[in-house]
Amino acid sequence: MDLIVFDLDGTLLNKSSKISAYTRETLRRLTARGIAYTVATGRALHGAVDILDDHGFLLPQIYKNGVMIWNPEIGSYSTSHVLTLDEIGHVADAFTERDVTPFFFTLEPGNRHAAYHPPLRQKAEYKLVKSFERERNLPVRPIAELPADADITNISAIGPDTAINAVAEMIQDEDQLVAYMGVAIEDRRLNWIDIHHHSGSKGGAVQSLKQELGFSRVICFGDSDNDLSMFETADEAYAPENAKDSIKAAATAVIGHHDADGIARFLRERFDL
Repeated sequence: MDLIVFDLDGTLLNKSSKISAYTRETLRRLTARGIAYTVATGRALHGAVDILDDHGFLLPQIYKNGVMIWNPEIGSYSTSHVLTLDEIGHVADAFTERDVTPFFFTLEPGNRHAAYHPPLRQKAEYKLVKSFERERNLPVRPIAELPADADITNISAIGPDTAINAVAEMIQDEDQLVAYMGVAIEDRRLNWIDIHHHSGSKGGAVQSLKQELGFSRVICFGDSDNDLSMFETADEAYAPENAKDSIKAAATAVIGHHDADGIARFLRERFDL
């Protein structure tokens, strides 16, 4: 029995970060045929729940690139890989040395999420705060308000490419950490970085779900570096036309563009929906 796993941004979602009408109907047809599917995304739960609502996503869902698995049936996380105090300190020091402001993302009692930061330094950071609050409905607060009982799930930042690359080099010797990077605003030479616990990968989370739920095969879809671990463990892995070249090279095949319902059109043909 197959388990289909979707990345969201740049993959299942269109350029407006929504599930199109064509894709919505395709998901309905998958459900009618008894074909199981879920998501593995870099988003947190609160940044995806409204998007996924009423689209048949009933199985456990993978968030924060595998750091957490949410079980909608029980309304709670079944798995979480949070950062230790030593790891948090090491990452924070790496950012401080390069004059980059880190954002600390939390999991708090009651399954609440927020992001906390020291004083902002760049215009891009202020824009990032607005995007967190507007697009992902995420509270963003000063680091002084960080609750003592909050767990840190990941640490992110945006900054000059040289500074971000230096941070990545400074933490690469930390066996328990993994960093995902990419271009943030190409013409301004800004990069983003997102640092997690090494155990929290999409690939590891997908393998856990496969075993826990008793699926024999995994078919996955993704477009960026944080999908590589999932591609490595899946039986079939497909990249949309808009994916990074490294993802296309690792894929079973390259299919249609995410903003042209490429994944949905592939699924209709693949499963004769």
